[in-house]
Amino acid sequence: MPEGSRVWILRGVFALFLTFALLLLYALWLLGPTGKEAVVRIPRGATGAEAARILEEAGLLRSGYLFSAYLRFSGRAKRLVPGVYRLKGEGAFRLARALTGGEKPLSVTLVFPEGERAVDYAQRLTRAGLDGEGFLRLVENPGALKPPYVEGKTLEGYLFPATYTFDLLATPEEVVLAMLRRFAQELTPPVRALLAERGLSVHQWVTLASIVQAEAGSPEEMPYIAGVFLNRLERGMPLQADPTVAYALGKRLPELSRPDGDFAVDSPYNTYRYRGLPPGPIGNPGQRALLSVLNPVRQDEKGRPYLYFFHAQGKLFLNVDFAGHLRDLARHRYSSP
Repeated sequence: MPEGSRVWILRGVFALFLTFALLLLYALWLLGPTGKEAVVRIPRGATGAEAARILEEAGLLRSGYLFSAYLRFSGRAKRLVPGVYRLKGEGAFRLARALTGGEKPLSVTLVFPEGERAVDYAQRLTRAGLDGEGFLRLVENPGALKPPYVEGKTLEGYLFPATYTFDLLATPEEVVLAMLRRFAQELTPPVRALLAERGLSVHQWVTLASIVQAEAGSPEEMPYIAGVFLNRLERGMPLQADPTVAYALGKRLPELSRPDGDFAVDSPYNTYRYRGLPPGPIGNPGQRALLSVLNPVRQDEKGRPYLYFFHAQGKLFLNVDFAGHLRDLARHRYSSP
């Protein structure tokens, strides 16, 4: 082979090698660290290409196309874990590991206090970045999610108050189901036995517990307040519970006004106008309120049934007759300090 031809061949090989090396270096640069940090949301069912586009738009990648190809050929595209992630642009390979089980998606831990209404829980979800409006719509129209023991139209009362941790992609269905499952844990065999013994349905139990929860100033008061209400129900007396009027009007308890006629509202939730229990719970009671209905204190030390109570000076005052109730009201609530 002539010397000139050999030189051209060597030059050609070198040029090809150099081109390949440059392309490889460029590809590695495209897949390399960007130095940026971002919070990204990888939705359920996202493909590798969709995930790559999200990362590229967040500045974590220079080439979503190359990243998508890597996910596809490495088999990681099928193992993407949906969720919300806080990621650094440390390179395509670390990002791929993070999205396929190498890093846990972000979550939020929420405390749902005892006695609050579904609308309050929805607001907490919204503030945490979850779908509070969708949650409330589902609570009000649960459809097939409604357990058989829920006799009312909504799930109010059965959203068990507790601390929950949710993925930031959690759907309203997942949130509601988590709370319903936690409520179901309260329906133990001993509880079901006590309900049968007391002649209470689950719905009656939860409805009364929600009123007790709203009326009580402390857990220690709950069995006594439950006893008063059970005694009044047994005698056909109206419950006359202020929180039920507040619920009927969509108000908070301190917002009620007697001079403005709030207590005359014509609602089945107004236990001043209608005897018996309201149609359903007025809030979501906790375990202590639920248990107080099953283990009430219904009588004084002389065996006389409690029929009246009120709060004054930070204390609960109980009475067995109306005369005593009026006397104590005049003495403790209406007397001058």
